[in-house]
Amino acid sequence: MAIQVLKPKYRVEECLEEIKECLEVGWTGLGFKTVEFENKWKEYTNHNNAHFLNSATAGLHLAVKILKMENNWSDEDEILTTPITFVSTNHAILYESMVPVFVDVDEYLCIDPVDLEKKITKRSKAVIFVGYGGRVGQLEKVVQLCKKYNLKLILDAAHMTGTRVNGVFPGTWDGVDVTVYSFQAVKNLPTSDSGMICFSSNDYDALCRKLTWLGINKDTFTRSNDKGTYKWRYSVDYLGYKYHGNSIIAAIGIVQLKYVDEDNEYRRKLARTYDKCFENNDKVRIIDAPYKDECSYHIYEIEVEDRDGLMNELAKHEIYAGVHYRDNREYSLFHEDIDTCPKAKKVSNHILTLPLHLWLSEEDILKIAEVVNNYTSGNDAL
Repeated sequence: MAIQVLKPKYRVEECLEEIKECLEVGWTGLGFKTVEFENKWKEYTNHNNAHFLNSATAGLHLAVKILKMENNWSDEDEILTTPITFVSTNHAILYESMVPVFVDVDEYLCIDPVDLEKKITKRSKAVIFVGYGGRVGQLEKVVQLCKKYNLKLILDAAHMTGTRVNGVFPGTWDGVDVTVYSFQAVKNLPTSDSGMICFSSNDYDALCRKLTWLGINKDTFTRSNDKGTYKWRYSVDYLGYKYHGNSIIAAIGIVQLKYVDEDNEYRRKLARTYDKCFENNDKVRIIDAPYKDECSYHIYEIEVEDRDGLMNELAKHEIYAGVHYRDNREYSLFHEDIDTCPKAKKVSNHILTLPLHLWLSEEDILKIAEVVNNYTSGNDAL
């Protein structure tokens, strides 16, 4: 049977029971299960605020928009970001007509704080830190730089569901202004597509809830009561969006949340097996993780000399790897000299995502690693 790079696992019967409740009650949209999921997420993570959205992309846009609105930023102002990420991260900056300034990556493929400090200018307003693969990288140093230079910090935690540092979720740290999680189809907490935005500020959370419901000051669920009375009158305070999540998807999220820590521990077990297989192969560079015992390990990546050749070799064995991610500056949308981030430029051509998901066994990992080791033995080291 073919081995896919990513494959979600659902507790189907439990999910159907939660969805059934929505259908029986007759409430499938905003409210009911979305409220329940938000409350369970806050309990799980210790975030002060949590708002359920239809995607993490919407959350990243709202993070930039609200910080820009509330801090009077201009279109020409800059947000420091990473080139090694899914394009949603940097689209969010362009949505608000701001300027992305790309910072090179470190050995964890997260923002390098040394390069970050070099690229801060008088127009810098914020940093978007991506917890690549679930890794915390050098986030602690980035937090300190943001405090030093009075920059807002957006944590793109799309890969970080369940990641902790000494038992604490990084998104709850002092100095992190807003955290955005993804529950897209193949994430560690998979739904079909959804996300959660967690502001440290109660005021920003309140504004966010209006913007996600077309700028309306009270959503339909809030305007209804248990007697079926519907209060139709509301005001429209902002030009908003339809970014909120719905109860059907939240119902799936409620079930999946119960198993996140258990599932992440299994991911770590598989990652440790990969690590063991590659520890004596100098042709393979493992993308390591600090706090490995608390990392979510959304993906497992290696760096090799002949990435494309190895992908083809794996495919011959019905093993399908991936690339996460291509340097965003290679896309025509972003106009920046690609040599400004040499580590990112290099890794973009050599990074490979190996299969890692809950349907795999340790025997599958050994099989995949054997193909990798056999193929790379004939190549030069990086």
